[in-house]
Amino acid sequence: MHSLSIPTWIVHVSSVIEWIAAIWFVWRYGEVTKDSSWYWLAYGMLPALISAMCACTWHLFDNAESWEWLVTIQALTTVIGNITLCIGAWKIWQSSFSEIN
Repeated sequence: MHSLSIPTWIVHVSSVIEWIAAIWFVWRYGEVTKDSSWYWLAYGMLPALISAMCACTWHLFDNAESWEWLVTIQALTTVIGNITLCIGAWKIWQSSFSEIN
């Protein structure tokens, strides 16, 4: 745990907690508005959460070379997360047009 300072750890951990809360809020918004397209966005946020958890785990083990495979997983889940977030946003955009027609 020596690779990061305490303030940096606070930022990393609080960011993960905030992302979990954001997923929950997006899901709840979908429930309250009865717009299931928001569920797509909530699911789309999960790969980015996995990416953040990979980064925290790697730092927890002092960026050890034996855990370097987590960097690859982090990169992969970041790309997947960007794609799934785009799909989620597209579904919300698409549903806004179906309400008009």
